Amino acid sequence: MSLIESLNARSEKFTSPFNHWIVDKPLTEAAVDEIYRTPIDEGKVIFDGTRAGDKTGENLLSKLRVFIEPSNCDKFPELHNIIKEMQSKECTKIVSEMLKRDLSNSYVRLEVIADKDGFWLEPHCDIQEKLMSSIVFVNKFDEDENLGTDFYTPDLKVSKTVPYRNNYGYIFTAEKDSWHGLEKKRIKKERRCIQLNYVTFKTEWPVL
Repeated sequence: MSLIESLNARSEKFTSPFNHWIVDKPLTEAAVDEIYRTPIDEGKVIFDGTRAGDKTGENLLSKLRVFIEPSNCDKFPELHNIIKEMQSKECTKIVSEMLKRDLSNSYVRLEVIADKDGFWLEPHCDIQEKLMSSIVFVNKFDEDENLGTDFYTPDLKVSKTVPYRNNYGYIFTAEKDSWHGLEKKRIKKERRCIQLNYVTFKTEWPVL
């Protein structure tokens, strides 16, 4: 139950430039290794400032991410354990109280991400359907800590960069001015992480 332990004992709230929490060591070492072992499509990608790499809507490009679903979760037992932990009443109670959001009828979504050199993410606020947004970084191969997510002031100036450290990340909920993104930066090999969400739209992982 490393995620719950981290939320209880290794998380810290910040209010600038918007409410967010830093979480330290929310993953087991086995989960970190599994994230690195997750195969990611090596096909063509256009970096257009979006996570999908598909601002045109043509949806013809490879995606640098893998969603964990019932059809593939047997290949990712550690990540499946994180999903089950997030589905639990104990975890949803902690996060609900933290974010002041009702998670009782929500769903869990987990994806592994492997950003390549050239990737950037334009400043944006998440959709309201994302009740919790969270990225946990894995950095065991000496990528620059400046590759973490950038948080912006309402006038879109970089206020803070969450360090790209191994087994380290952040949590927030969609607010009017929760602007975040990734400035154009040099990625030596790969910026790998997982994205954890509680969402209002249906996935295969309802909270319990």
